[in-house]
Amino acid sequence: MKEHIMAHLKDKVAIVTGASSGIGAATARGLAEKGARVVLAGRNEERLSQIVEDIAGSGGIASYKVADVTDFESTKALVAFATTTYGPVDILVNNAGLMLFSYWKDAAVGDWNKMIDTNLRGYLHAIAAVLPSMLERRSGRILNMSSIAGVHVGEAAGVYGATKFFIRGITESLRKEVGVGSGIQVSMISPGVIDTGWADKVHDETGRKIAGELNKQGIPPSSVGEAVVYALDQPPEITINDIVVHPTRQDW
Repeated sequence: MKEHIMAHLKDKVAIVTGASSGIGAATARGLAEKGARVVLAGRNEERLSQIVEDIAGSGGIASYKVADVTDFESTKALVAFATTTYGPVDILVNNAGLMLFSYWKDAAVGDWNKMIDTNLRGYLHAIAAVLPSMLERRSGRILNMSSIAGVHVGEAAGVYGATKFFIRGITESLRKEVGVGSGIQVSMISPGVIDTGWADKVHDETGRKIAGELNKQGIPPSSVGEAVVYALDQPPEITINDIVVHPTRQDW
């Protein structure tokens, strides 16, 4: 049974954005364990290099490319690198994202724009860069990382939640347009709070306190990585539309 399951990912070329830590790193490791050839993308070269080294040490195949998904040219260069290194991209895991909390009264425009650039433009850039080849081959898998915040907006998370509603919207639209008709599997993972160190990136003082409290209930990134691998490890005729990942206990 294990060999049968692995056949769906073996030798597939996968790009994982935001792969230098957290869910992205866990996903990259999980895909490599299943036999995929993985390109890790992110902005922290030291971390990317170390994860690739770890994957190679475990017998997996992986490379990395420093890339900024908020820049379309950088994203296109990432896809070109993956194609040159391993072949046409079979899988895109759109994972790079920012979660910055603040209240509306604080008008944290700088943080809002960072989330818009990464969570909206970043996803669109990556999709635009891989989709033409997938459509031409009538084959491919796109998995967008959303959030439970894309269903229920929490305190001080208005703009972040809106970006995740956006991701839910584009995923549904993609599935309708390029799913059954073009043979492309479009999936989404919607986790609860993940313990990835994101709380330390919140600049707004009040938002940082809220983030710190939420993070105490965080889900391990490895658990979400396993959900991603499960969603992608399906035969071509099956699409896992959406997986919601919730914690069941708080003593991780």
